[in-house]
Amino acid sequence: MKEYRQQFFSGERALYAEDGARIYDSIFDDGESPLKESKNIELYSSQFKWKYPIWYSNNVLVTNCNWFEMARSGVWYTNNITVKDSLITAPKNFRRCDGVTLENVNLTNAEETFWNCKNIKLNNVTAKGHYFAMNSENIEVDNFKLDGNYSFDGAKNITVRNSVLLSKDSFWNTENVTVYDSYICGEYLGWNSKNLTFVNCTIESLQGLCYIDNLTMKNCKLINTTLAFEYAKEIDAEITTKIDSVFNPVSGTISAPEIETLIVEKDMVNPDSTKITCKAVGKKEEVVEWRR
Repeated sequence: MKEYRQQFFSGERALYAEDGARIYDSIFDDGESPLKESKNIELYSSQFKWKYPIWYSNNVLVTNCNWFEMARSGVWYTNNITVKDSLITAPKNFRRCDGVTLENVNLTNAEETFWNCKNIKLNNVTAKGHYFAMNSENIEVDNFKLDGNYSFDGAKNITVRNSVLLSKDSFWNTENVTVYDSYICGEYLGWNSKNLTFVNCTIESLQGLCYIDNLTMKNCKLINTTLAFEYAKEIDAEITTKIDSVFNPVSGTISAPEIETLIVEKDMVNPDSTKITCKAVGKKEEVVEWRR
């Protein structure tokens, strides 16, 4: 393979359509799309400082590199790219890509990142930014830390393990999501989703877990969680902590040691369609507060 060492690239499409190259300790400065239409590229300890560095590319390995703030929209329409041990400070990265692996990567400005991608693997990744992974599919996540709202909207076929999501409106409109051994904090978790499963998770969510079709929860904690399960159906929820309030579940089973407030409006849902197993219910109400 051709090698480039300690090079300074500038100008439009500096290495356009490059095929088969290893790039070491180099800088991609002022000049858009330096690696557009490239393939079979390896980059080591190099810096991206300007817009659109990797577009329409195939088979790319990036190790110990940095995307500066102006390297925005960095990787689009690219297949089979692996990024390791790197820092990405630019927004709107990874769009319409197929086959993306990130290992030990920090995305400090992950606004609108991972849109319309498929076959994603994230291992030991940290991200800060709203609208992460919208409309993407086939996602495997392990040891992921996210600070950003509206994550995974419209995504499907997702597995998350050992992660922390501080994310309002996460997993909206999703299909086939399983989350293991994770902590999730954010209002309105999981609305309008199908086949959503949580195993050994801790969840904090105002009006969370509502409008879901087929919700499974195994050995989960719900802390500071109110008005849960509204219009959720086919629920199979095993909760190990007190639930602050449950509101109008449609069908299924809910078990918990305590429910502080249980609200079931008979004119809205059939109370007999949901089996609730609970040793202590603080109070039962048939009309929610704002309808009185």
